Amino acid sequence: MKNLKTIAIALLVAFGTVNASAQEKKVDIKKSSIAWVGKKVTGQHDGTVSIKDGSLTFKKNKLTGGQFTVDMNTITVNDLKAGQGKEKLEGHLKADDFFGTDKFATATLIFRNVVEKSKGLYTVTGDLTIKGKTNPVIFDMKVTDNTASADVKIDRTKYGIEYKSASIFSGLGDATIYDDFDLNVVLVY
Repeated sequence: MKNLKTIAIALLVAFGTVNASAQEKKVDIKKSSIAWVGKKVTGQHDGTVSIKDGSLTFKKNKLTGGQFTVDMNTITVNDLKAGQGKEKLEGHLKADDFFGTDKFATATLIFRNVVEKSKGLYTVTGDLTIKGKTNPVIFDMKVTDNTASADVKIDRTKYGIEYKSASIFSGLGDATIYDDFDLNVVLVY
């Protein structure tokens, strides 16, 4: 019995030491950014969306995890001016055709696996949830002193966003909006 207690204490100390070496760094939501680009046959639109909260986890100065919540109600369009379609497109992006922000005010990303490719460059596999649907995403993330950045390509149809998708509807021609949209993410911590 005494040996069992000794082993249990040793395991607790070792487990505590492992956890103590992991360091969670909160993302500075005011300095961090997410820029998006959506493309269609006749052009593209771009804008931003804000991070509500998030953190990155490091162990021995190496990225090991992360989790983020995005406030979908903050989605903005940058390439159109007020009174010239900006408000209309922003409203449409928040509507059920796209992100349905009345029902789904946030999107989340949880890192499930992080593999270091080279010093400061990681391949991240995570679970992205948009409109209540969760799908895996894989992307490379570059980490420097206090910043992490990534370019992420998302297939909107995997999240039930099918508006004017040629992979869902035929005969759209020039009205087609491409399924993939691009995110440029810069996280300052």
